[in-house]
Amino acid sequence: MVFPESGTARILKDGLFTLGFVPSDEKIIAFSAYLSELKKWNKACNLTGIRNDEDIVIKHFLDSLLYLEPIPQGIIRVADIGSGAGFPGIPIKILRPEIEMYLIEPSGKKAAFLRHITRQLKIGKIEIIEKRIEETTVHGELGAPVDIALTRALFDIKEFVLKAAHIVKPGGVFILSKGPKVKEELKKAGDLEYELLKIPLPQTDIIRYIVVAKAKSADIV
Repeated sequence: MVFPESGTARILKDGLFTLGFVPSDEKIIAFSAYLSELKKWNKACNLTGIRNDEDIVIKHFLDSLLYLEPIPQGIIRVADIGSGAGFPGIPIKILRPEIEMYLIEPSGKKAAFLRHITRQLKIGKIEIIEKRIEETTVHGELGAPVDIALTRALFDIKEFVLKAAHIVKPGGVFILSKGPKVKEELKKAGDLEYELLKIPLPQTDIIRYIVVAKAKSADIV
């Protein structure tokens, strides 16, 4: 399946331009293949409740790419925790192939899809870890601490930092996307050093709040 020039492809391209990216034809084709395979697998595995092509492009692909705003350039190690159908990790990898990505997903069906789609898209420097984050170890599955842990899963901020702290190097960061109640969560997160980015989701009137929390030697309590 290839996006027609009008419709879904235009929404994706316009969204990418809004976010500051000039997509190549190769990357548009990769997103097109991702959409096609996601829809095929969704019939059997229920990977996402979003079914409409345009909604998938906006609420999965473009929404995932908001995470790129605070991610530095260069070769870095990133863990996507509770990756599900690959969000935000795979869209990030499509645009930033140099990143070393670890997709941590405990569901067998979802992990199978992740293995399938990374093969289909010929994505290198990516590993699927079929475990819960609490079971994932630096010296086992990861080999070394990551620079960034991020998630779109339904963790609150404090819970995510506590669960993922053991895989993030000192001075690394945790990145989460939140809605309008983000400040209430931050108040409950304790002594947390963070930056809060307010980013519009392209093609919508939705505002996302990207929390970038710094890792430290002592966990928050």
